[in-house]
Amino acid sequence: MSDKTSRPNILFITSDQQRGDCYGFRGRKVHTPHLDMLASEGTSLETVITPCVVCQPARASILTGLLPRTHGVHDNGIDLDPELGEKGFAGSLSAAGYHTAKIGKAHFSTYHTFSNTGTIESIPGSADVPPGWRGPYMGFEHAELILVGHNWWLPEKPPAGLAYEEWYYADGRGDMKNKLLWESHRDHKGAPQVWSSRLPVAWHNSTWIADRAIDFLKQERDRPFCLWVSFPDPHHPFDAPEPWASLHRPEEVDLPEHRSRDLEGRPWWHKAALESEIPDEHRELRQKYSRFPEVSDEHLREIIANTYGQIALIDHSVGRIMIELEQQGLADNTYVVYSADHGDWLGDHGLVLKGPMPYEGLLNVRAIVKGPDVPKGKVSHEPLSTLDLGPTFMDWAQADSLIETHGKSMRDVISGDGTREAALSEWELLPGRVGVGLSLRTVRSRTRKLTIDLKSGAGEMYDLAQDPNELKNLFDDPAYRDMQAELTDILMQRPDDIRPNGTPVGMA
Repeated sequence: MSDKTSRPNILFITSDQQRGDCYGFRGRKVHTPHLDMLASEGTSLETVITPCVVCQPARASILTGLLPRTHGVHDNGIDLDPELGEKGFAGSLSAAGYHTAKIGKAHFSTYHTFSNTGTIESIPGSADVPPGWRGPYMGFEHAELILVGHNWWLPEKPPAGLAYEEWYYADGRGDMKNKLLWESHRDHKGAPQVWSSRLPVAWHNSTWIADRAIDFLKQERDRPFCLWVSFPDPHHPFDAPEPWASLHRPEEVDLPEHRSRDLEGRPWWHKAALESEIPDEHRELRQKYSRFPEVSDEHLREIIANTYGQIALIDHSVGRIMIELEQQGLADNTYVVYSADHGDWLGDHGLVLKGPMPYEGLLNVRAIVKGPDVPKGKVSHEPLSTLDLGPTFMDWAQADSLIETHGKSMRDVISGDGTREAALSEWELLPGRVGVGLSLRTVRSRTRKLTIDLKSGAGEMYDLAQDPNELKNLFDDPAYRDMQAELTDILMQRPDDIRPNGTPVGMA
């Protein structure tokens, strides 16, 4: 039996900033037939915690299996050390004989840098990447990357940009595409960062990523593969292209049950994160792009409808990839995993986007798993982490990790009756994000959650079984002293391998 057939393939698909509940099969009014089918044919993991609720730390943790304070990317704007990144799950699987590839968004290094860092993913550094470059990168033998991918910014014109931008401008129609990209097909009633893009879907980055993944699956190979397909949506701005932007009617989308800002009884940093003055070098971008205003129900409906459109296009793309997997005869020997780097508040507690309030919509990304020994229709609520993905891949592949990880294989939970006590998340915020520095640590058990700012000692704690909307902060409530002590004890068991704070080289 050849290595190609004896060891399984791994197809890992992620979206960016997709809430763990924004799937049709989980009850939201979003059109996700292919992901719904994937869940029905596999296992749904209902409690999968992101190690950090913003992009760069979360993605570095997925790759390395390490918590952010250990791999060093403890906030956006800090680059992952390539020496460490190359020893993550991709490098480990490559060393074990797998063909490893990354298609789409990587974001292991900072895009918007204060000066030229020379990294492949920095906007100025990308201009020095040779045309046709396709890796290797961070342990992946093959890399077809998109730079940024969020259309608040136009795709970088060559010689800047990476594989997607090179393709986007290659036919000489780049300026025409850019004009269409920022035009809106219809009025969205002034909702912030919302438009229905006129860019034809064939040129959209979600379509390109699916096309490149399909091409990868068609390639002849004599060894198993691990492919990470990474979509930049449904991250803001909410710019789904037509006809996907009109698939969900704003008046029919589901709104959060509790959608007004409630700062009373919350730790001090909730208010500070919304109101503190941001340092000069960060202020304009944060105020226009990432510090979102409180929105009306009318505007929130527009935001959710377009977010659903972005997700539906990804779902369609996943369907295309899954069809190709079957047509190539690979489906029976391939593990498929779908998840996200982090979520979005999407109106919960009157908030949109992300920040240092780790409510469930932001923290719990959940996951879907399908594969050779994965039960069909199983639902697990064990507290897992995206830190555990890499170790799980290596377990399936019978490969050894090149580094010691915090993550642990989920295989015993997915395919057996394994249990977990809790999962950890952390974020060492630099003041440039929200105007205040914080040292946040979160522990999430099956039904309880505690977050502490180690600098001030303030915190928040919720009994999710009794209070799923996280309305009553139980931190320092004498009636819940034992619960707080138990969760604090778990939090303080974090391995003692924390690196010194890093120096930001840019915004994100």
